[in-house]
Amino acid sequence: MHSRSYIQDHKLSYQQSLANQLVTAVIILNEKLSIVYVNPAAEALLNKSLYRLFNTESEMIFANTSINRSRLIQLLATGQEFTDCDIVVELNESHRFTAEVTASSVEFERTPHVLLEFKQIDQQKQISLEVFQHQQWLAARDLIKGLAHEIKNPLGGLRGAAQLLSKEVTSEQQEYTSMIIEQADRLTNLVDRLLGPNQLPQMQAQNVHGILEKVCQLVGYSNGQKIHLLRDYDPSLPAVECDQEKLQQAVLNIVNNAIQAIDEKHNITLRTRIASNRTIHGKRIKLAIEISIIDNGPGIPTKIQDTLFYPMVSGRSNGTGLGLSISQTLINQHQGKLSCHSRPGHTEFTILLPLKQQPLNRAPLSQESTL
Repeated sequence: MHSRSYIQDHKLSYQQSLANQLVTAVIILNEKLSIVYVNPAAEALLNKSLYRLFNTESEMIFANTSINRSRLIQLLATGQEFTDCDIVVELNESHRFTAEVTASSVEFERTPHVLLEFKQIDQQKQISLEVFQHQQWLAARDLIKGLAHEIKNPLGGLRGAAQLLSKEVTSEQQEYTSMIIEQADRLTNLVDRLLGPNQLPQMQAQNVHGILEKVCQLVGYSNGQKIHLLRDYDPSLPAVECDQEKLQQAVLNIVNNAIQAIDEKHNITLRTRIASNRTIHGKRIKLAIEISIIDNGPGIPTKIQDTLFYPMVSGRSNGTGLGLSISQTLINQHQGKLSCHSRPGHTEFTILLPLKQQPLNRAPLSQESTL
Protein backbone atom coordinates (compact mmCIF):
# COMPACT_ATOMS: atom_id res chain seq x y z
CA MET A 1 0.00 0.00 0.00
CA HIS A 2 1.48 3.32 -1.09
CA SER A 3 1.22 6.40 1.08
CA ARG A 4 -0.97 9.37 0.15
CA SER A 5 2.10 11.58 -0.35
CA TYR A 6 3.66 9.04 -2.73
CA ILE A 7 0.48 8.88 -4.82
CA GLN A 8 0.25 12.68 -4.85
CA ASP A 9 3.86 13.02 -6.02
CA HIS A 10 3.25 10.31 -8.63
CA LYS A 11 0.15 12.15 -9.83
CA LEU A 12 1.99 15.49 -10.10
CA SER A 13 4.78 13.82 -12.03
CA TYR A 14 2.31 12.47 -14.60
CA GLN A 15 0.49 15.80 -14.80
CA GLN A 16 3.70 17.71 -15.49
CA SER A 17 4.80 15.13 -18.06
CA LEU A 18 1.39 15.31 -19.76
CA ALA A 19 1.47 19.13 -19.88
CA ASN A 20 4.90 19.01 -21.49
CA GLN A 21 3.61 16.67 -24.20
CA LEU A 22 0.48 18.68 -25.07
CA VAL A 23 0.25 20.28 -28.51
CA THR A 24 -2.00 22.94 -26.97
CA ALA A 25 -0.08 25.89 -25.54
CA VAL A 26 -0.60 26.18 -21.78
CA ILE A 27 0.27 29.15 -19.55
CA ILE A 28 -0.28 29.33 -15.79
CA LEU A 29 -0.54 32.66 -13.96
CA ASN A 30 -0.28 33.08 -10.18
CA GLU A 31 -2.60 35.17 -8.03
CA LYS A 32 -0.63 38.29 -9.05
CA LEU A 33 -1.29 37.40 -12.72
CA SER A 34 2.38 36.77 -13.43
CA ILE A 35 3.57 33.78 -15.46
CA VAL A 36 4.81 30.86 -13.37
CA TYR A 37 4.68 28.08 -15.96
CA VAL A 38 4.53 27.58 -19.72
CA ASN A 39 4.68 24.22 -21.46
CA PRO A 40 6.95 23.63 -24.50
CA ALA A 41 4.09 24.33 -26.92
CA ALA A 42 3.59 27.76 -25.34
CA GLU A 43 7.33 28.43 -25.47
CA ALA A 44 7.25 27.72 -29.20
CA LEU A 45 4.14 29.85 -29.74
CA LEU A 46 5.50 32.85 -27.81
CA ASN A 47 9.03 32.29 -29.13
CA LYS A 48 10.41 32.57 -25.58
CA SER A 49 11.54 30.09 -22.96
CA LEU A 50 10.06 29.65 -19.48
CA TYR A 51 13.29 31.12 -18.12
CA ARG A 52 12.63 34.39 -19.99
CA LEU A 53 8.88 34.39 -19.36
CA PHE A 54 8.91 33.53 -15.67
CA ASN A 55 7.35 36.30 -13.54
CA THR A 56 6.35 38.30 -16.65
CA GLU A 57 3.05 40.10 -16.17
CA SER A 58 0.18 38.82 -18.30
CA GLU A 59 -0.45 42.33 -19.64
CA MET A 60 2.82 42.08 -21.57
CA ILE A 61 1.22 39.32 -23.68
CA PHE A 62 -2.41 40.44 -23.80
CA ALA A 63 -1.86 44.16 -24.41
CA ASN A 64 -4.68 45.65 -26.53
CA THR A 65 -6.80 42.48 -26.34
CA SER A 66 -10.10 41.61 -24.65
CA ILE A 67 -8.27 39.51 -22.02
CA ASN A 68 -7.44 42.31 -19.62
CA ARG A 69 -6.43 42.34 -15.96
CA SER A 70 -9.93 42.98 -14.61
CA ARG A 71 -11.35 39.90 -16.35
CA LEU A 72 -8.59 37.69 -14.98
CA ILE A 73 -9.08 39.08 -11.45
CA GLN A 74 -12.79 38.32 -11.75
CA LEU A 75 -11.93 34.79 -12.88
CA LEU A 76 -9.79 34.25 -9.77
CA ALA A 77 -12.62 35.53 -7.58
CA THR A 78 -15.52 33.63 -9.12
CA GLY A 79 -13.88 30.64 -10.83
CA GLN A 80 -16.10 31.22 -13.88
CA GLU A 81 -14.08 30.23 -16.97
CA PHE A 82 -14.42 31.96 -20.34
CA THR A 83 -13.29 31.50 -23.94
CA ASP A 84 -12.46 34.25 -26.42
CA CYS A 85 -11.90 33.76 -30.14
CA ASP A 86 -9.82 35.86 -32.53
CA ILE A 87 -7.41 37.12 -29.88
CA VAL A 88 -4.56 38.82 -31.75
CA VAL A 89 -1.35 38.56 -29.73
CA GLU A 90 1.34 40.92 -31.00
CA LEU A 91 4.62 40.45 -29.17
CA ASN A 92 6.57 42.62 -31.61
CA GLU A 93 6.35 43.83 -35.21
CA SER A 94 7.56 40.54 -36.63
CA HIS A 95 5.73 38.12 -34.31
CA ARG A 96 1.94 38.18 -34.15
CA PHE A 97 -0.63 35.41 -34.16
CA THR A 98 -4.36 34.88 -33.74
CA ALA A 99 -5.59 32.41 -31.17
CA GLU A 100 -8.61 31.03 -29.38
CA VAL A 101 -7.94 31.38 -25.65
CA THR A 102 -9.70 29.55 -22.82
CA ALA A 103 -9.14 30.85 -19.28
CA SER A 104 -10.05 28.77 -16.23
CA SER A 105 -9.28 28.75 -12.53
CA VAL A 106 -7.04 26.05 -11.01
CA GLU A 107 -5.54 25.59 -7.56
CA PHE A 108 -1.88 24.94 -6.80
CA GLU A 109 -0.59 24.73 -3.25
CA ARG A 110 -3.99 25.90 -2.00
CA THR A 111 -3.67 29.13 -3.99
CA PRO A 112 -5.90 30.02 -6.97
CA HIS A 113 -4.12 30.29 -10.32
CA VAL A 114 -5.23 31.06 -13.88
CA LEU A 115 -4.84 28.36 -16.52
CA LEU A 116 -4.71 29.72 -20.09
CA GLU A 117 -5.01 27.40 -23.07
CA PHE A 118 -4.08 28.75 -26.50
CA LYS A 119 -5.17 27.30 -29.83
CA GLN A 120 -3.56 29.09 -32.77
CA ILE A 121 -6.11 29.63 -35.54
CA ASP A 122 -4.23 31.85 -38.00
CA GLN A 123 -4.15 29.33 -40.81
CA GLN A 124 -7.77 28.18 -40.50
CA LYS A 125 -8.99 31.75 -40.19
CA GLN A 126 -6.88 32.94 -43.11
CA ILE A 127 -8.08 30.13 -45.40
CA SER A 128 -11.74 30.72 -44.46
CA LEU A 129 -11.37 34.47 -44.94
CA GLU A 130 -9.64 34.06 -48.30
CA VAL A 131 -12.28 31.65 -49.59
CA PHE A 132 -15.07 33.98 -48.44
CA GLN A 133 -13.44 37.07 -49.94
CA HIS A 134 -12.74 35.28 -53.22
CA GLN A 135 -16.36 34.14 -53.47
CA GLN A 136 -17.57 37.66 -52.68
CA TRP A 137 -15.20 39.09 -55.27
CA LEU A 138 -16.47 36.66 -57.92
CA ALA A 139 -20.08 37.51 -57.05
CA ALA A 140 -19.35 41.26 -57.23
CA ARG A 141 -17.55 40.82 -60.56
CA ASP A 142 -20.47 38.88 -62.07
CA LEU A 143 -22.92 41.49 -60.80
CA ILE A 144 -20.87 44.32 -62.31
CA LYS A 145 -20.61 42.49 -65.63
CA GLY A 146 -24.38 42.14 -65.80
CA LEU A 147 -24.96 45.78 -64.86
CA ALA A 148 -22.28 46.96 -67.28
CA HIS A 149 -23.92 45.32 -70.26
CA GLU A 150 -27.32 46.66 -69.23
CA ILE A 151 -25.86 50.17 -69.01
CA LYS A 152 -23.80 50.08 -72.22
CA ASN A 153 -26.71 49.08 -74.45
CA PRO A 154 -28.90 52.16 -73.77
CA LEU A 155 -25.80 54.37 -73.73
CA GLY A 156 -25.00 53.26 -77.27
CA GLY A 157 -28.54 54.10 -78.37
CA LEU A 158 -28.41 57.44 -76.56
CA ARG A 159 -25.13 58.38 -78.23
CA GLY A 160 -26.37 57.35 -81.68
CA ALA A 161 -29.58 59.38 -81.26
CA ALA A 162 -27.56 62.42 -80.16
CA GLN A 163 -25.34 62.13 -83.25
CA LEU A 164 -28.38 62.00 -85.55
CA LEU A 165 -30.01 64.89 -83.71
CA SER A 166 -26.88 67.03 -84.05
CA LYS A 167 -27.35 66.98 -87.84
CA GLU A 168 -30.87 68.40 -87.53
CA VAL A 169 -30.28 71.28 -85.10
CA THR A 170 -28.57 74.62 -85.45
CA SER A 171 -24.89 75.12 -84.66
CA GLU A 172 -25.82 76.83 -81.38
CA GLN A 173 -27.95 73.86 -80.32
CA GLN A 174 -25.22 71.38 -81.19
CA GLU A 175 -23.58 72.33 -77.89
CA TYR A 176 -26.25 70.25 -76.12
CA THR A 177 -25.91 67.21 -78.36
CA SER A 178 -22.12 67.38 -78.00
CA MET A 179 -22.56 67.33 -74.21
CA ILE A 180 -24.78 64.23 -74.46
CA ILE A 181 -22.21 62.44 -76.64
CA GLU A 182 -19.34 63.44 -74.34
CA GLN A 183 -21.08 62.20 -71.19
CA ALA A 184 -22.18 58.98 -72.87
CA ASP A 185 -18.55 58.32 -73.84
CA ARG A 186 -17.41 59.09 -70.30
CA LEU A 187 -19.90 56.60 -68.82
CA THR A 188 -18.94 53.97 -71.39
CA ASN A 189 -15.28 54.41 -70.45
CA LEU A 190 -16.13 54.09 -66.74
CA VAL A 191 -18.08 50.89 -67.38
CA ASP A 192 -15.17 49.45 -69.38
CA ARG A 193 -12.83 50.22 -66.49
CA LEU A 194 -15.23 48.55 -64.05
CA LEU A 195 -15.17 45.40 -66.15
CA GLY A 196 -11.37 45.36 -65.90
CA PRO A 197 -8.94 43.64 -68.26
CA ASN A 198 -10.59 40.95 -70.35
CA GLN A 199 -7.62 39.65 -72.33
CA LEU A 200 -5.95 36.46 -71.18
CA PRO A 201 -2.35 36.89 -69.96
CA GLN A 202 0.51 36.05 -72.33
CA MET A 203 2.61 33.89 -70.04
CA GLN A 204 6.38 33.89 -70.41
CA ALA A 205 9.28 33.24 -68.04
CA GLN A 206 10.15 36.61 -66.49
CA ASN A 207 12.50 38.02 -63.85
CA VAL A 208 10.24 39.71 -61.30
CA HIS A 209 13.02 42.09 -60.26
CA GLY A 210 13.14 43.51 -63.77
CA ILE A 211 9.38 44.12 -63.57
CA LEU A 212 9.70 45.79 -60.16
CA GLU A 213 12.53 48.03 -61.38
CA LYS A 214 10.34 49.11 -64.31
CA VAL A 215 7.61 50.02 -61.82
CA CYS A 216 10.11 52.10 -59.82
CA GLN A 217 11.17 53.87 -63.01
CA LEU A 218 7.58 54.68 -64.03
CA VAL A 219 6.68 55.93 -60.55
CA GLY A 220 9.81 58.07 -60.45
CA TYR A 221 8.69 59.97 -63.55
CA SER A 222 5.30 60.94 -62.11
CA ASN A 223 5.90 61.33 -58.38
CA GLY A 224 7.02 64.63 -56.94
CA GLN A 225 6.92 63.74 -53.23
CA LYS A 226 10.46 62.27 -53.19
CA ILE A 227 9.31 59.31 -51.13
CA HIS A 228 12.08 56.84 -50.28
CA LEU A 229 11.73 53.53 -52.06
CA LEU A 230 13.55 50.61 -50.45
CA ARG A 231 14.39 47.37 -52.25
CA ASP A 232 14.73 44.11 -50.36
CA TYR A 233 15.25 41.56 -53.12
CA ASP A 234 16.11 37.88 -52.95
CA PRO A 235 18.49 37.31 -55.90
CA SER A 236 17.94 33.55 -55.75
CA LEU A 237 14.45 33.87 -57.22
CA PRO A 238 14.08 31.97 -60.49
CA ALA A 239 12.08 33.20 -63.45
CA VAL A 240 8.32 32.91 -63.04
CA GLU A 241 5.66 32.36 -65.69
CA CYS A 242 3.73 35.62 -65.94
CA ASP A 243 2.50 38.35 -68.27
CA GLN A 244 5.04 41.13 -67.84
CA GLU A 245 2.68 44.02 -68.65
CA LYS A 246 -0.18 42.73 -66.50
CA LEU A 247 2.02 42.00 -63.47
CA GLN A 248 3.69 45.39 -63.88
CA GLN A 249 0.27 47.09 -63.95
CA ALA A 250 -0.88 45.20 -60.84
CA VAL A 251 2.20 46.26 -58.83
CA LEU A 252 2.08 49.80 -60.21
CA ASN A 253 -1.53 50.25 -59.04
CA ILE A 254 -0.59 49.15 -55.52
CA VAL A 255 2.51 51.37 -55.35
CA ASN A 256 0.56 54.39 -56.62
CA ASN A 257 -2.11 53.77 -53.98
CA ALA A 258 0.59 53.69 -51.30
CA ILE A 259 2.14 56.94 -52.55
CA GLN A 260 -1.24 58.69 -52.41
CA ALA A 261 -1.76 57.49 -48.82
CA ILE A 262 1.60 58.61 -47.36
CA ASP A 263 3.91 61.62 -47.39
CA GLU A 264 7.65 62.27 -47.54
CA LYS A 265 8.11 61.17 -43.90
CA HIS A 266 7.23 57.62 -44.86
CA ASN A 267 8.73 55.08 -47.23
CA ILE A 268 7.75 52.12 -49.40
CA THR A 269 9.57 48.78 -49.47
CA LEU A 270 9.47 46.32 -52.35
CA ARG A 271 10.42 42.89 -51.03
CA THR A 272 10.74 39.53 -52.77
CA ARG A 273 11.01 36.11 -51.17
CA ILE A 274 10.39 32.43 -51.79
CA ALA A 275 7.25 31.20 -50.01
CA SER A 276 6.63 27.52 -49.34
CA ASN A 277 3.50 25.52 -48.59
CA ARG A 278 0.98 28.31 -49.12
CA THR A 279 -2.72 28.05 -49.88
CA ILE A 280 -4.05 29.94 -52.89
CA HIS A 281 -7.84 29.88 -53.26
CA GLY A 282 -8.09 26.57 -51.41
CA LYS A 283 -5.25 24.87 -53.32
CA ARG A 284 -1.98 23.98 -51.63
CA ILE A 285 1.04 25.41 -53.46
CA LYS A 286 4.45 23.94 -52.70
CA LEU A 287 6.52 26.93 -53.87
CA ALA A 288 5.58 30.48 -54.81
CA ILE A 289 7.22 33.82 -55.37
CA GLU A 290 6.12 36.37 -52.79
CA ILE A 291 6.16 40.05 -53.72
CA SER A 292 5.42 42.44 -50.86
CA ILE A 293 4.69 46.16 -51.17
CA ILE A 294 5.06 47.63 -47.69
CA ASP A 295 4.61 51.17 -46.41
CA ASN A 296 4.84 52.66 -42.91
CA GLY A 297 2.00 55.13 -43.38
CA PRO A 298 -1.24 55.62 -41.42
CA GLY A 299 -2.80 52.33 -42.50
CA ILE A 300 -6.07 51.43 -44.21
CA PRO A 301 -9.34 52.16 -42.35
CA THR A 302 -10.59 49.00 -40.66
CA LYS A 303 -14.12 49.40 -42.04
CA ILE A 304 -13.00 48.91 -45.66
CA GLN A 305 -10.27 46.28 -45.21
CA ASP A 306 -12.60 43.32 -45.90
CA THR A 307 -13.93 44.91 -49.11
CA LEU A 308 -10.72 46.61 -50.21
CA PHE A 309 -10.49 44.77 -53.55
CA TYR A 310 -14.09 45.39 -54.57
CA PRO A 311 -14.72 47.96 -57.35
CA MET A 312 -15.56 51.50 -56.22
CA VAL A 313 -14.22 50.93 -52.69
CA SER A 314 -11.62 53.55 -51.72
CA GLY A 315 -10.19 55.07 -48.58
CA ARG A 316 -9.75 58.45 -50.28
CA SER A 317 -12.54 60.92 -50.92
CA ASN A 318 -11.34 61.47 -54.49
CA GLY A 319 -10.43 57.84 -55.21
CA THR A 320 -12.16 55.76 -57.89
CA GLY A 321 -11.67 52.45 -56.10
CA LEU A 322 -10.68 50.71 -59.35
CA GLY A 323 -6.90 50.34 -59.00
CA LEU A 324 -6.87 47.53 -56.43
CA SER A 325 -9.84 45.79 -58.04
CA ILE A 326 -7.96 45.70 -61.35
CA SER A 327 -4.83 44.44 -59.58
CA GLN A 328 -6.87 41.65 -58.00
CA THR A 329 -8.22 40.64 -61.42
CA LEU A 330 -4.75 40.67 -62.96
CA ILE A 331 -3.24 38.51 -60.19
CA ASN A 332 -6.17 36.07 -60.35
CA GLN A 333 -5.50 35.69 -64.08
CA HIS A 334 -2.04 34.42 -63.07
CA GLN A 335 -3.63 31.83 -60.72
CA GLY A 336 -2.07 33.85 -57.92
CA LYS A 337 -3.31 35.63 -54.83
CA LEU A 338 -3.31 39.26 -53.69
CA SER A 339 -3.86 39.94 -50.00
CA CYS A 340 -3.43 42.81 -47.58
CA HIS A 341 -2.68 43.25 -43.90
CA SER A 342 -2.83 46.76 -42.47
CA ARG A 343 -2.56 48.51 -39.13
CA PRO A 344 -1.35 52.03 -38.26
CA GLY A 345 2.32 52.25 -39.20
CA HIS A 346 2.37 49.13 -41.39
CA THR A 347 0.44 48.26 -44.54
CA GLU A 348 1.55 45.24 -46.54
CA PHE A 349 0.16 44.03 -49.85
CA THR A 350 1.36 40.53 -50.74
CA ILE A 351 1.31 38.94 -54.18
CA LEU A 352 1.81 35.16 -54.42
CA LEU A 353 2.66 33.65 -57.81
CA PRO A 354 2.87 29.84 -58.09
CA LEU A 355 6.35 28.65 -58.96
CA LYS A 356 7.62 25.46 -60.58
CA GLN A 357 11.37 26.02 -60.74
CA GLN A 358 13.53 25.40 -57.67
CA PRO A 359 15.34 28.53 -56.33
CA LEU A 360 19.05 28.85 -55.66
CA ASN A 361 20.35 29.43 -52.11
CA ARG A 362 21.65 32.97 -51.87
CA ALA A 363 21.19 35.81 -49.42
CA PRO A 364 18.69 38.65 -50.10
CA LEU A 365 19.90 42.02 -51.33
CA SER A 366 18.74 45.34 -49.91
CA GLN A 367 18.93 48.73 -51.61
CA GLU A 368 17.50 52.18 -51.15
CA SER A 369 16.58 54.87 -53.62
CA THR A 370 14.40 57.98 -53.79
CA LEU A 371 11.44 58.23 -56.10
